[in-house]
Amino acid sequence: MFGIVRPCRHRLSEGLRAEWMAHLCGLCLALRGDHGQFARVATNYDGLLVSVLTDAQTGTADARRRTAGPCPLRGMRTASVAQGEGARLAASVSLVLASAKIRDHIADRDGLLRRRPVAAAARRIAAGWDRAGARTAGALGFEVSALVDAVDRQTDVERAAGPGTPLTAVTEPTETATAAAFAHTATLAGKPGNAAPLAEVGRLFGRLAHLLDAVEDRVTDAAENAWNPITATGASRTETRRLCDDAVRGIRLALRDVDFADPRLAHVLLVHELPRAVDRAFTTTTCAHTGADPSGNPYQQQPYGQTPQGRPPYGQAPQSLNGPANPYAGEGGSRLPPGDGDGDGGQGGGGWGGNPGGHSPHPPNRRPPRGFLAGCAAFVGLCCTCQLCCASEYEGPWSRKKREGLCSNCCDCCDCCNCDGCDCSCGCCDC
Repeated sequence: MFGIVRPCRHRLSEGLRAEWMAHLCGLCLALRGDHGQFARVATNYDGLLVSVLTDAQTGTADARRRTAGPCPLRGMRTASVAQGEGARLAASVSLVLASAKIRDHIADRDGLLRRRPVAAAARRIAAGWDRAGARTAGALGFEVSALVDAVDRQTDVERAAGPGTPLTAVTEPTETATAAAFAHTATLAGKPGNAAPLAEVGRLFGRLAHLLDAVEDRVTDAAENAWNPITATGASRTETRRLCDDAVRGIRLALRDVDFADPRLAHVLLVHELPRAVDRAFTTTTCAHTGADPSGNPYQQQPYGQTPQGRPPYGQAPQSLNGPANPYAGEGGSRLPPGDGDGDGGQGGGGWGGNPGGHSPHPPNRRPPRGFLAGCAAFVGLCCTCQLCCASEYEGPWSRKKREGLCSNCCDCCDCCNCDGCDCSCGCCDC
């Protein structure tokens, strides 16, 4: 799984989180349906933006959903997932992006790819994904040659780059490829007038994705003597950050010219999450819901050095109904964060131990704990289905308490409900 748009599930409202997961699962299933099980490894966070933009322009998300069967990544639950042309185009783009990443690793001789037999097998996989992506894209009326040509040109561009070469010259092939993919969502949605601004959004997004990937990999690339655009061109950290911030601002401005039917999820991902992705890559932010930051203040807002005013620590009620909202509150009142009060002390709840006040030791909506042998069997089932590590929530094998998968908080996010600095007044974050 790769990509720069990785929203923390604690930051999205319940409805937007369900929509984001619908597009992510829809992309994964579209890869499987069109290209086989192995192609699902090409699922990535940035590719699903193609599906999101398509639905945002049409506003007919409900008509583009189907119920998918149980999956370990969803805690073996069924779910409503995206389908249709947007998901299929996202799958096609994801295959080409994954192919480009494989070629890049081969060129850098990373890990096992240093060995010729492994590199040869990886090249065959990448070539097969290029052909498969072209077939799907052709069926959708998208000329995938723009993506493939950009991938092919990238190696030549990198070889020609040296000290003093502008970073934008190195990122140009990626910009061209993402611009073409984003612009074609306007064709799928039947809104050709959106093609130009979406092409600009895609161009800047491609630049941002390329630069942030280079920033995050710079130390590793230096240790492995691998090519890195920032090191090769001699660009400073300040200059790289300026280009990233300019791309974020440009995306926000270009989105104002797009005619969206339902812009909420696209707005959150491209306006709110991209600045966080930049902060994350430049290590200027941490996650508020994990309860710690470099300064030692667990409630300090990290992006841009600002501090939220009046927000009570978790576990305390707001001062008034009209005061600062609980970051987990939706419409109609507040609710505790996932896990709070469910008996799992590790998630901030007081637990049910001790039976205070003479109440039943088990809440009415929870079944009694399993016995030792039954719990062992449940534990084996959770391991075999990957729920212990991948599920956002699962039932404890012995206690039956709701718990989070080990990887569910691996989001490297910042303040979970921060809309400071946004002048859009969108109301999409339930802040």
